[in-house]
Amino acid sequence: MHFDIQGFRTWCNRSVTLLGMSGVGKTYLSALLRRNDWFHYSGDYRIGTRYLDEPILDLIKSNAMEVPFLRDLLRRDWIAIQNKIAVDDLGPVLSFVGQLGDPDKGGLSLREFSRRQAMYRQAEIQAMLDVPAFIGKARRIYGYSHFVNDVGGSLCELDEPSVIDLLARHTLILYIRVPQQDEIKLIRRAQADPKPLYFRPAFLKSAVKDYLAERGLEFVADIDPNDFTRWVFPRLFHCRVPRYEAIARPHGYVVESPEVAGVRDERDFLELIETAIARKAAGGDPMDHAGEPLREAGAEG
Repeated sequence: MHFDIQGFRTWCNRSVTLLGMSGVGKTYLSALLRRNDWFHYSGDYRIGTRYLDEPILDLIKSNAMEVPFLRDLLRRDWIAIQNKIAVDDLGPVLSFVGQLGDPDKGGLSLREFSRRQAMYRQAEIQAMLDVPAFIGKARRIYGYSHFVNDVGGSLCELDEPSVIDLLARHTLILYIRVPQQDEIKLIRRAQADPKPLYFRPAFLKSAVKDYLAERGLEFVADIDPNDFTRWVFPRLFHCRVPRYEAIARPHGYVVESPEVAGVRDERDFLELIETAIARKAAGGDPMDHAGEPLREAGAEG
């Protein structure tokens, strides 16, 4: 959706999609807005509780069946296993997606890793196709006036234009861009606290080839899973930036992550969007305004 400032101000039931890398503040904003009559739709939560719930449980059960004591309990239906995913804790999804590499270190073969990647991609597509229905549910069933779509960082990797078109028809897309001076900080934070990652097949093939060559390894089974995850993230980050911008340029609006960090309440958030709308109308770019605060938190005006 596209607006002028007045049109945005008079939009009665706002629906906003937050786009950007993990760690830029999407879930922070969503949690803040949830306290102000906004329905928080988490794409990864929907993936874990709906589209990958059964595969996650099957994986857990298959591992439990290797323990004789648990095997007997499961076969007799004396115990039950649940997927306890939370919006701010995607551990079950992360465990299912897994890591590539040495099986003795918890890694997966390239074939199995790719299979799970394909399942994760399809689950993310389905979760995004559910957005219009949940916009309606948020108002009709739960009584929320507004809707915020907290998408996974891999949305730009899906190569599924129909998903972007759908989100652009039903929501205002707000891309949170990381200024160059903050990239290293975000990358290090993501390396320390990894989220589920989707890799396009061509990207994964190229990354694995380069990693093996750089580390002097011959086989995927020789890869240290944690080392590969840390090594590949900066490369993934820089490949994603132009993909995000290719979505935001025709379909949405752009703000910077430091501006998001300054948002303290719903009013700040709405003013942030208005600033982004004004910039786009003027043909400006957030980078042209680096260092200019939106306004002091709590200030009048």
